[in-house]
Amino acid sequence: MKTKFLRIFPLLLVAAAVAITSACPKRTTIAEIEANPARFQNKEVAVAGTVRDSYGLSIPGTDIRGGAYKIDDGTGSFWIITRESVPTRGTKIGVKGKIGSGVNWNGRNYGLGMYETDRRISKR
Repeated sequence: MKTKFLRIFPLLLVAAAVAITSACPKRTTIAEIEANPARFQNKEVAVAGTVRDSYGLSIPGTDIRGGAYKIDDGTGSFWIITRESVPTRGTKIGVKGKIGSGVNWNGRNYGLGMYETDRRISKR
């Protein structure tokens, strides 16, 4: 029994590692996305950069919050739409989301951008 377990255990570790790493989107530059937006349309990607501008709305005591913020990764910049609170200017951030060519929020079109699904803020 123990010998069988020792043969199967390494295979289980490899399978778990593949499953975990394949769920994460590859980090992409904004320049790559802007060069070929059709390739990334409605696909989940990850970008990282600095917040250059942000507009948000949050009403305490309600579920009303969200906004848009512009991220710059050194190769380009675009707007990110979020349903969470918006980060402040100068924040170093990693964002995961779906690319859209006509990103709209509150009736305003931001062109090529991303709908945020997750984010990580860099500790200073």
